[in-house]
Amino acid sequence: MPRFSVIVTAQGLAGRLPTALDSVLTQSFTDFELITACDTPDSPAVTVADEYAGKDPRIAHPTGSRDAGMNAATGTYLLFLDATDVLTAGALAAMDARLRETGEVDVLYLAHERVPWWVGEPVAEPSDDGDPTDVRRPVWATAYRRGFLADHQLAFPKGHFGDIGWSGLVTLAAGRSAALNRVCVRRHERRPSSGGGATPDAQRQLLDQVELVLRRAAEQDLAHDTSRALFEHLFAEVLDTAATSCRRAFFRRAGRLHRRHRPAGHRTKGLRNRLLARGAYTTFRALLGAERRTEQARAFATRAARRWRRGRPRGPYRRYLRRPLDENLAVYAAYWGRGYACNPAAIHRKARELAPHIRSVFLVREQDAANMPEDVESVVIGSRRYWEVMARAKYTFNNVNFETAVVKRPGSVHVQTHHGTPLKRMGVDQIEYRAVAAATGSYGRLMERADRWDYSLSSNAHSTEVWSGAYPSAFTHLEYGYPRNDRFYTADPAEVTAIRERLGIPKDRVALLYAPTYRDYPRDVSAQFDLARFCAELGPEFVVLLRAHYFLEGDADLQQAVSSGKLIDVTASRDTEDICLASDALITDYSSIMFDYANLDRPIVTYADDWDVYRDTRGVYFDLLAEPPGHVARTQDELIRVFTTGEWADERSAGLRYRFRERFCRFDDGRAAERVVRRVLLGQPEEELPPVVPLHERLPVPAAARPAVVVGPRTHTPAR
Repeated sequence: MPRFSVIVTAQGLAGRLPTALDSVLTQSFTDFELITACDTPDSPAVTVADEYAGKDPRIAHPTGSRDAGMNAATGTYLLFLDATDVLTAGALAAMDARLRETGEVDVLYLAHERVPWWVGEPVAEPSDDGDPTDVRRPVWATAYRRGFLADHQLAFPKGHFGDIGWSGLVTLAAGRSAALNRVCVRRHERRPSSGGGATPDAQRQLLDQVELVLRRAAEQDLAHDTSRALFEHLFAEVLDTAATSCRRAFFRRAGRLHRRHRPAGHRTKGLRNRLLARGAYTTFRALLGAERRTEQARAFATRAARRWRRGRPRGPYRRYLRRPLDENLAVYAAYWGRGYACNPAAIHRKARELAPHIRSVFLVREQDAANMPEDVESVVIGSRRYWEVMARAKYTFNNVNFETAVVKRPGSVHVQTHHGTPLKRMGVDQIEYRAVAAATGSYGRLMERADRWDYSLSSNAHSTEVWSGAYPSAFTHLEYGYPRNDRFYTADPAEVTAIRERLGIPKDRVALLYAPTYRDYPRDVSAQFDLARFCAELGPEFVVLLRAHYFLEGDADLQQAVSSGKLIDVTASRDTEDICLASDALITDYSSIMFDYANLDRPIVTYADDWDVYRDTRGVYFDLLAEPPGHVARTQDELIRVFTTGEWADERSAGLRYRFRERFCRFDDGRAAERVVRRVLLGQPEEELPPVVPLHERLPVPAAARPAVVVGPRTHTPAR
C-alpha cells in the first residue's frame, strides 16, 4: 500500500497536464501512486495520460471524475490535484514527515501558492490558522486519509460549487486535523470568465451545497463556536456570489436558508449580511449598483489615462468607427507589418481566387512597403488609411496581434493564424519563466488582444491544446492546417529547380538549410558552433544555406566560406517556403521551422548543444530530444559525423520523421488556405469543406537530391 495516492484531474486542460504529472513523478519521496482521472474517454488528456502510463508503472488513469480516482486509489492518504496544480519540490517528503509527527490525522491542510494568470509574484496562503470550518479551503491543497473517507462514505457532490459541499461534509465528519505550513502545492490560476458571474443554474447548485451542509450540521451536536464559524464561512461564499450576479430567486432562497439555519444567539454583522437576512433584495441591489458605479468610474479614469499614455488615435479613428462595417473588406498583416508573408499571405492569395468580391488589403510598415508585390493592395501602418481600413474591415487576419488600440467591433471577424507550431511556452504559459515573462510585459493586455480573436488556426492537435491553455479566451479552433505549408504539396519539381537556380545552388550539391532559433539568454554563437569549420569538413557534395543574420557580421572565415561556394546566405530572402523547397535537408535547433519542414518529408537533424539551458530558461511543451524529427547531435563533432557518415538520411532518420509527421503534420495537406477562405469569407459549413487528406496519401514535392528512405512500414523514394 503506497503512502500517498495523488489523483490528477484534467478537466479539458490537456496542455497543462504534463507539467502537473512531472511535478509528481520527480518528487524525492517515491512511495506514491499517480492516478489521472480524465473527463471523457476521447479527450486529448487521455492521450497524454496514456503516454505517461506507458513510461511509468506508478500511473493509472481511469476515465471519470475525482470519485473514479478515489475509488481506484490504494494509498493511505489522498491528494487531489487539477492540471493547473504542481507539487513543489520535496512536498511529499514534507507531508510524510509532518504526518509522522502528528500521527494518523483525518485531514492535513497544506500551505500553498496561487500564481496569478496574468503577471506578478505568487500569493502564498499558509495553513496554520487553525480554522478547520473554513469550507473555502482548497481541496487541491489538502491531504485526506483514505480510511476516513471510506468510513464516512464521502463522495464529491455533483455540479457547480461541489468543493464547498465536499469541504463542509469533511469538516463535519473529521475527527483530528493538522496543518503543514510549508508550501506544497502551487496553483496557476485560470483566467476568470467574462460572462458576468455565475449562471442561475450554478447559483441554485451553490445553495444546494449550502443547504446540504447546514442540514447535516443540524443533525449533529456541534459546539456553538463551530456551528457559528461554519455558518459564516458558508454565507461568505453566498454573498460573494450574490455580489457578482444577484437574482431575486437566488437572494430570496439564500435569505430563507440564512434565517432557518442561523445559530441561536448568532449576531449578524455587516450591511450585506443584514440585508440578506431581512430579504431586502431591492436595497441589496441598490447597494451593489452604487458600489459598482464607483468602481466603474475609477476604472474609466484608469483606462483613459492609459490610452492617453499610449497615444491612442482619437479624432480620425473615432470617426471611422462610427461608419458601418464594409462587409466586403478584408485586412491582412504578418509579423508586425514586415511584409507579404506567412499564413496571412497564403490566405490572401487564395481569397483573391475563391472570393474575388472581397477587397483584400495588406498592412505593411513604411520601410517594407517597397518590397510588397505590385499586384497586392497595401496600406502603411499608422497612416490615416490604415486607421480607416482597421475601423471598417469586416475580416482581419494576422499571425501576431494587432496593437492594443485597435477596437474589435461587433460583427467583425478576426482570424489569428499564428506563425508556427509551439515547442516553446507561449502566452500565459510563459509566466513562470521570469526572463521571458519580463520581456512579454502585461499579460492582462495580452489577453485583451486575444479576446479579439474569433478563430484560432491550428495545424495539429498539439497546437489546439496549447492555444487553449496559453490564450484562455472564447475563440473557436480551426483545425485546417497552416496555409503557408500548402506550397509544399502544390509546387512542382520545376519550381524547385527554378528556386535553386535563383539562389545559386549548384545542381550537383546537396543543400542543407541551417535555421537556428532566437535565444532569450546570452549565447556566444561563434564559440559554440564554428560554422566555417562545419562547412569545410562536410565534403564537396554539400552546400549550406544560412538563414541567420548574426553569423555573417564581421566573420572573415564565413566570408571565405561564402566565397568558396560552400555557404550561401539566404537570410535576406523573404519567402521561407522557397528556401525550404530549395533545400534537401534541414538543420535546426528548437525553431518551429522543423514542424513546417516535416511536411516535405525530407531529413531533419536537430543540433541541441544547449537544450538543457533552453528548456529551463524558455520553457517547452514536450521533450524534443525524446521525440525528435530525426537524428540529434549534442556537439559539433556529432553533427559533422551525422552528415559525413550518411546517417542524416538513413532508416532511423526516416522512422523518427514519420512519427513526428503523424503528430505534427496532421492537418497540413495542401488545402488549408482553401478551407479558411471557404469557412470564414464564404461562410460555408464544416461539412462542405475539403476533407483532410490522410498522411500516407499525401505527395509533397520531392527534393532535388533525394536518397531512398524508409517511411513508416514501407520503403519510399519521395517522388511526385
